[in-house]
Amino acid sequence: MHRSVSWAIFAGLAAFFLLQGVPVRSGDATFPKAMDNVTVRQGESATLRCSVDNRVTRVAWLNRSSILYAGNDKWCLDPRVVLLSNTKTEYSIQIQDVDVYDEGPYTCSVQTDNHPKTSRVHLIVQVSPKIVEISSDISINEGGNISLTCIATGRPDPTITWRHISPKAVGFVSEDEYLEITGITREQSGEYECSASNDVAAPVVRRVKVTVNYPPYISDAKSTGVPVGQKGILQCEASAVPAAEFQWYKDDKRLVEGQKGVKVESKAFFSRLTFFNVSEQDYGNYTCVASNKLGNTNVSIILYGPGAVHDGNNGTSRRAGCIGLLPLLLLHLLLKF
Repeated sequence: MHRSVSWAIFAGLAAFFLLQGVPVRSGDATFPKAMDNVTVRQGESATLRCSVDNRVTRVAWLNRSSILYAGNDKWCLDPRVVLLSNTKTEYSIQIQDVDVYDEGPYTCSVQTDNHPKTSRVHLIVQVSPKIVEISSDISINEGGNISLTCIATGRPDPTITWRHISPKAVGFVSEDEYLEITGITREQSGEYECSASNDVAAPVVRRVKVTVNYPPYISDAKSTGVPVGQKGILQCEASAVPAAEFQWYKDDKRLVEGQKGVKVESKAFFSRLTFFNVSEQDYGNYTCVASNKLGNTNVSIILYGPGAVHDGNNGTSRRAGCIGLLPLLLLHLLLKF
């Protein structure tokens, strides 16, 4: 009973002096001070040590105004707080599975010559970065504006950067929580990566997919010469988002899959018109039309036979024999008159 009362009086005095702000001065030879500030990561264990000597008669650890341990007696109910050492030279406790609410000042209070004195240590809890909010994948028409957001927490506050995941992209596109792009182009489509780092742990990253929609653009289409009876292929390539839908026409007549002797094959970025057995009737001008919800475009392609000369600029063809006859016809007319 007497021992408990003594501890209660000592602890009360320690708390009183703590609240009154009477810590031991650095370098005070009459009282070996507690350790320097302690920094640990969230989830780790923090050890708080206080050096003592044979002049110390009573010791206690306090968190703010709450008593954690007085001598060997535990005063707090938190099972994470345990006594590590109570010897003639050291009085230490450990806080296991540290969380952010454990951060703050801790006080080692001792009594020497019936005079309580204190020494304070500050516990700093570091927290790995965590991305708690990020924009969803977005689809936008070319020329529009977008704003991407990436919010992260951590202790210390994490640094946030955005970068474009693209072979042509160089460095960061933003060093902020927000990424603004005005007048977006098709080259700016793709994935954007948000990275949050604070040197406590490896950076955390998350990505946002940006889809830039644009109307079809025919990138390749070539006229083809094929002899009668052979296999002929006309191909039309187009870039578009969403992917283009293709249609083929000869004059004003649309060619469809299943038509005799002709196969229409369309993929995401090209369409192929195959003639399995070319006839004279197959020669001529064909139109490839590529379209999506943003627009359409077309190109003329010619299927021609041997001996025909094709002008790639105007998409027409003519027989080579006609060119040879034109000078002879002019000479004949001059001699006649």
